[in-house]
Amino acid sequence: MQSDKSEPSEPKGTECPSSSDAEKKALSAVDTQAPKPKGISAVAVLWTFGKCLGALLPVYLAGYYRVSTSLLMFGMMVYTGWKHAREAKEARLKSAIQLLDNEQEYTSMKVSKIKRDLPAWVNFPDVEKVEWLNKVLQQVWPFVGQYLEKLLVETIAPSIRASSTHLQTLSFTKVDMGDKAMKVVGIKAHTENDKGQVLLDLYISYVGNVEINVEVKRYFCKAGVKGIQLHGMMRVILEPLIGDVPIVGAVTMFFIRRPKLDINWTGLTNLLDIPGLNVMSDSMIMDAIASFLVLPNRLVVPLVPGLHIAQLRSPLPRGVVRIHLVEAQNLAAKDTSVKGVMAGLSDPYAILRVGPQTFTSQHIDNTDSPKWGEMYEVIVHEVPGQELEVEVYDKDPDQDDFLGRTKLDLGIVKKSIVVDDWFPLKDTPSGRVHFKLEWLALLPSADRLEQSLKRNESVICKTSDPPSSAILVVYLDKAEALPMKKGNKEPNPMVQLSVQDVTRESKTCYTTINPEWEEAFTFFIQDPRKQDIDIQVKDADRVQTLGSLTIPLSRLLSNANLSLDQWFQLDNSGSASRIYINTVLRVLWLDEEGIPSDVSSNLAAGLSKQLPQQTSPHPSFATEGLLRIHLLAGQNLVPKDNLMGGMVKGKSDPYVKINIGGETFTSHVIKGNLNPTWNEMYEVILTQLPGQELHMEVFDKDMDMKDDFMGRLKISLKDIIDARYTDQWYTLSDVKSGRVHLVLEWVPTASESDRLDQVLQFHSRQSYQNKAVPSAGLLFVYIEQADGLPVKKSGKDPKVGAELTLEETSRKTTVCERTTSPQWNEAFCYKVRDPREDILVVKFSHSWTLPIGSLVVPLRELLSEPELVLDQWFHLDGASPESQVLLRAELKILIPSKCPGATDEAKVISASDPSPARPKQETDPVLRSSSVDAPPVETIVSSVTLDEHVDVKETVADVTEETVEESPSPAVAQPPRPPHTSPDLSFASEGLLRIHLLEAQNLVAKDNLMGGMVKGKSDPYVKINIGGVAFKSHVIKENLNPTWNEMYELVLTGNSVQEIKFEAFDKDIDSDDFLGRFSVKLNEIIRLQYTDQWYTLNDVKSGQIHLILEWVPTVSNTVRLDQVLQLQSLQSYQNKAVPSAALLFVHVERAHSLPLKKSGKEPKAGAELVLGETTYKTKLCDRGTSPQWNESFYFLVHDPKHQMLVVKLSSGWDQPMGSLVVTVKELLAEPQLVLDQWFHLDGASPESQILLRAELKILNSKMVDMISAETLPCAAYGSGNGQVKLSLSYAAQQRKLIVVVHACRGLLSQSKDGVDSYVSLMLLPDKSKATKRKTAVKKRDLKPEYNEKFEYDLPMEEAKFRRLSVSVKNNSASFRSRDVIGQVQIELAEVDLISGVTEW
Repeated sequence: MQSDKSEPSEPKGTECPSSSDAEKKALSAVDTQAPKPKGISAVAVLWTFGKCLGALLPVYLAGYYRVSTSLLMFGMMVYTGWKHAREAKEARLKSAIQLLDNEQEYTSMKVSKIKRDLPAWVNFPDVEKVEWLNKVLQQVWPFVGQYLEKLLVETIAPSIRASSTHLQTLSFTKVDMGDKAMKVVGIKAHTENDKGQVLLDLYISYVGNVEINVEVKRYFCKAGVKGIQLHGMMRVILEPLIGDVPIVGAVTMFFIRRPKLDINWTGLTNLLDIPGLNVMSDSMIMDAIASFLVLPNRLVVPLVPGLHIAQLRSPLPRGVVRIHLVEAQNLAAKDTSVKGVMAGLSDPYAILRVGPQTFTSQHIDNTDSPKWGEMYEVIVHEVPGQELEVEVYDKDPDQDDFLGRTKLDLGIVKKSIVVDDWFPLKDTPSGRVHFKLEWLALLPSADRLEQSLKRNESVICKTSDPPSSAILVVYLDKAEALPMKKGNKEPNPMVQLSVQDVTRESKTCYTTINPEWEEAFTFFIQDPRKQDIDIQVKDADRVQTLGSLTIPLSRLLSNANLSLDQWFQLDNSGSASRIYINTVLRVLWLDEEGIPSDVSSNLAAGLSKQLPQQTSPHPSFATEGLLRIHLLAGQNLVPKDNLMGGMVKGKSDPYVKINIGGETFTSHVIKGNLNPTWNEMYEVILTQLPGQELHMEVFDKDMDMKDDFMGRLKISLKDIIDARYTDQWYTLSDVKSGRVHLVLEWVPTASESDRLDQVLQFHSRQSYQNKAVPSAGLLFVYIEQADGLPVKKSGKDPKVGAELTLEETSRKTTVCERTTSPQWNEAFCYKVRDPREDILVVKFSHSWTLPIGSLVVPLRELLSEPELVLDQWFHLDGASPESQVLLRAELKILIPSKCPGATDEAKVISASDPSPARPKQETDPVLRSSSVDAPPVETIVSSVTLDEHVDVKETVADVTEETVEESPSPAVAQPPRPPHTSPDLSFASEGLLRIHLLEAQNLVAKDNLMGGMVKGKSDPYVKINIGGVAFKSHVIKENLNPTWNEMYELVLTGNSVQEIKFEAFDKDIDSDDFLGRFSVKLNEIIRLQYTDQWYTLNDVKSGQIHLILEWVPTVSNTVRLDQVLQLQSLQSYQNKAVPSAALLFVHVERAHSLPLKKSGKEPKAGAELVLGETTYKTKLCDRGTSPQWNESFYFLVHDPKHQMLVVKLSSGWDQPMGSLVVTVKELLAEPQLVLDQWFHLDGASPESQILLRAELKILNSKMVDMISAETLPCAAYGSGNGQVKLSLSYAAQQRKLIVVVHACRGLLSQSKDGVDSYVSLMLLPDKSKATKRKTAVKKRDLKPEYNEKFEYDLPMEEAKFRRLSVSVKNNSASFRSRDVIGQVQIELAEVDLISGVTEW
């Protein structure tokens, strides 16, 4: 972050270095203060115990209450994502504040040494650092905090408490704006625009330790904000300039581009840091800011009265850019075929944005070089500043794939007039887009209109909108004396403005006949000679028209300056009703004469900002590797510390020096030992160059004289790399005896993070005497260039250098010559201990003295990137908003050869193996290493002692024998595991049959009385049988025309020749009587897909049954899923059935590496699959750890967004062996809704996996299309007992309230005889008989129609205070049942009685 103090003068060559060193020490002291040790207290111990208990209590409760493992896993995933987002956000905020603190302290130290002021002739550039303004802001910031605290506590909090009863206990418990004031990083004044205005660009940077806490005591909720970052460029326009105080008529403020916002939530709002919610919460706040502060929205603060606010808020545009999207080439192929084996093409389309204006091209199928030939026109409000942003995607049924992006400053188009060029796409391996952009100037006269129209005729494009010849800006100011609404009410006026097919609406001004809108609207005009603008002033309900106006645009062509600024009388309105409008027409003109002769050269000059999309490092980048040297022990070293002149043999104090690649490592000294054990580890990053050697020398440490030489050895680096892993004893040369035990490993690397946890776990089991920690990865950083860096306060460009720091390792680039766009093209490499925790910090400064900006890259961000690579432009913190750096960060995970699951490519060289890695000097027989199958640390520590009297040979030999006994026999080579399942061709070919049993009529009466002399009724029910599956309806008592309204579903194969058999029976106490039968062929239903008809019962005299039979089609995409789920909510069945939304097909093929049973025997594995209440079991396989089932199952899925599939593996169904949870929601995000892969099992060994295919198919019922037509069978209208259709209106002349009762629908049957219903009306609060009305009774009808009209003598003023109570009653109700079926009350004040309404 830039300093907000005066900038120090540049250091000179003669400056004393000691002062510089002192400053560096002072700065580093801030960061390196060691924490003071704390004592241990009983309270601290109890607090720690309490925290541990609190952490374990949820786990205990989860097990006690048998909470699903999947629920716990989901909670852990949400918590982990929240923690990751939270820590990254805190790291960004902390680094920004820390950089600000260090910068201020450093600047104050430098300023104190300046003994002279800047001379008066110093010339400041356009972008200036306004230190005086920042000092003022810093001084007044506490008072700003006091004002905001007063505003929140005394104004905002009471209004919130009054808004809801739930928030009556809300209070702000803390409002602290912190001590970090907002900074204006720089100001740039534009002088190339209108002389009647002052145009400023303010680069705002706010890194604040603001803390605002709010509490709702009623619900024990606490929430708040602790830390905010806001960075952006705000444009401030001071206009108009007037010849009187205050000189400036108004201040206009806006952001050209959305500012960068980062909020650190606390308390309950911590939930907003959950992945997905954090983006949503920040974007919602940014949308609120953008609604009034981001172009084309402007905040206007008038300083003098009488200004034309609408023109200030929406001034005439700077121009129009006509964009020709011509074609693209070499786009990335995203539509792969044969499961990704064969590369396909893409279905590309482009999205173009200029501010809020967005256009989407058509997509071109199966091509990497689409030709669009489309044209768009965009309004440009501010140049320089506004940019054309283009993103290219591949069209897919589910989620479209990203193909690249590019952007262009439209100021370049204005300068070049025509830009016709190819633009490379960023963030993608390949691809470019061809654009032709034309700058159309706005002419205030119609002289060139004919030429513009003729030129537009030659423009060929595939878009439906022809090119425009002009733009029309309508400033809607105000209206006067609008007519009152019916009933003498004041209207809520709004305006609809239409030009041809385009209609815009103004805001609504409430309860006034003299509204003031002060808004502006812009329209593209094809031919102003033939088009009109239609203006309709309406009430807020859009029904009642308050006035209208039509202005032919040809009228503007005859006026000076092509504008009309006046009052217009409204038609179809009051006699005095009028509206004030300013209409401005501007002809669009392409100035071909002003186009430079060489457009491409002009473009090249202007496209200096078209920076490379990615870095271009040397091919040798990231080719280095890591050599890990494990110095274990020495043996039979030469004694050097002899006593009595050599007569008595002594010992030595040996230590080792290792030199390779310019780096030297020195071991610690082992006192008095000829067989020392060091157990130390060293790591060095090396480039694979020929001729490199590892040099080792052993010395005896002496206090008084030079250390004695005890031998040396050399090992070729090429031999180490070829062997990958070497564990052996090396004989020392140039001495009589002695050898050293080394483990040398050239560590393999991987570009995926799958093995990271195993690597870190493997490292955690190792310990070394020199406290070394093995590296888990290598980070390669290539820093190419920066752009848009701020200039120094003196106006000079900076001499920029970059310092890259990871943990305790720092690297510095060269310092470039003076420029704001330095280029370094330098690469660095770092050892990474833990990629999940380490952070790369890049600090930019001028000559290592004046900070310019910084960048923080948590390495965990790389773990989620493809190939673990980030290669892009990064914005700098603490610099101007345009400042960015192009950098490539590439992480490679180090996979030790001895790590579990590591590849077997590494050759393990033991001492007995003839190997090129053995030095030529080695002639003695070499003792075999203790073990090549376990980490050397554990072997050496346990096998070699520090006592010199122990026979080392015997010890190592014993360990060798023990290792040989325990090592398992070599594994038999297993055939490769298939990556995907191979189910039968009939898999997932089943379909769903849906049977709607609706009603019956004219059934035979079986329950006769008096020996059949008196006709009775029946108690009918239906049996449905198909394919061995039977359904039975419920019994309808004493009814020959029963209504069942039941639904059944059955999954069947589509090629079945089965029949669906229906039989009706009369329920009796002894034997049920037969009421008829019929059958329907399944293949006929499949052919028709959907049939709704009455079927005649056979073998009886009379009777029909009404059925809907549907063979539900399936689709492999989620396009209509929401409508299918809506269908569930709209249908209600008496048997409580819920229509399925999808079918889930599961193929369980095999498992791998299942754990053994407790007895040591191999398991008899079986799998149990559970989804909802449906459970299936596979067969039990013969004993083995890799069972094969090859079985398929299907499930009915009612809620794909929440249901989950659980697979439980066990031995003999009694001993659990692992489980798998697959949420159906995961399938919704997959192509073709399919998951086919190996899954790791929970609760088993790490290697245990299961190969499974899960395929989801959405049920696309024809009934979905019936929703909008309101013809849906079995529809559950509303959430009550039905609906009533009413018409309400008021006859002003008769002064009567008119109520028409049309019909009812969806009434619930309360008895076997149906409902004898009528509608009762009452005007409340008067419950007298004078206001009661009722309809005729409709017998035994659940959908009665009344169509009766009722009138009430009621003044309109009194109607506002009345409430109409409508009750639907059952006339045949007995004392055991309620007479009221349903009731609704209508507030007449909320109904537009003058216009009239008819609703259900």
